[in-house]
Amino acid sequence: MVMVTLSPFDLALAGTLIFINAGLSLLLRLNIGRQLMVSALRTVLQLSLLGFVLKFIFDLVNPGLIALMAFFMITTAGWEVMQRQSYRFSGIWGFGIGTSAMCLSSFLITLFALIAIIGKDPWYAPQYAIPLLGMILGNTMTGIAIGLDRLTQTVWEKKAVIETRLMLGQKFSEAVSDIRRDSIRSGLIPIINAMSVAGIVSLPGMMTGQILAGAPPMEAVKYQILIMFLIAGGAGFGTIFAVGAGAKRLSDGRDRLRLDRLGKKK
Repeated sequence: MVMVTLSPFDLALAGTLIFINAGLSLLLRLNIGRQLMVSALRTVLQLSLLGFVLKFIFDLVNPGLIALMAFFMITTAGWEVMQRQSYRFSGIWGFGIGTSAMCLSSFLITLFALIAIIGKDPWYAPQYAIPLLGMILGNTMTGIAIGLDRLTQTVWEKKAVIETRLMLGQKFSEAVSDIRRDSIRSGLIPIINAMSVAGIVSLPGMMTGQILAGAPPMEAVKYQILIMFLIAGGAGFGTIFAVGAGAKRLSDGRDRLRLDRLGKKK
């Protein structure tokens, strides 16, 4: 099976859907038309640039360039996590918690998959390393962003309840334990939903791409199962670490609630 080549006209035709949605946003006064257009433009520019960069990296197979690409991806994801928070952690913590969580989850899980499961020689082959890290990182970023946002917003809204529990003698970890659990659950809902409907309601992106490229369906299925498990692991570890670190940051050594460590709501 030969993969169908898409022309610029084909992409422009698909892009008319964005214009239609932007028009509906204007008609319904949703105020997201500009965001849709900017996001679509960013998609085109970023993916086009990525295509050139990946071609260069794939040709060289240089571990230093691959590490630089991974560093850029992780730090950018950390910045995006910080931007999605209703209440951001002040200072470097706003960027550091999310970035550290993704490094300790997505990066390590990608290494595990490349070395222990895929076993490609060399293990850092960019055709495997970069797409794998990108898929795990993107989904982990979503879980961490949702978990941290739920944590900070709920702590802010329930500060009176938390302080009452502290005055009654509870440790801070006990006073926010239910909030911490709910935040972790919220962060894991997207991947749980994705796994629950995979193959029934939705055909995941990697599997669809492989099938369109001519891969045997069962091989595409096996790779997709692998990816879903890796994503679930990354999202789980990352969200648990980020929410735990965030909750710890909201207290001090005397078990006091430290809302001064959060910035104002956007």
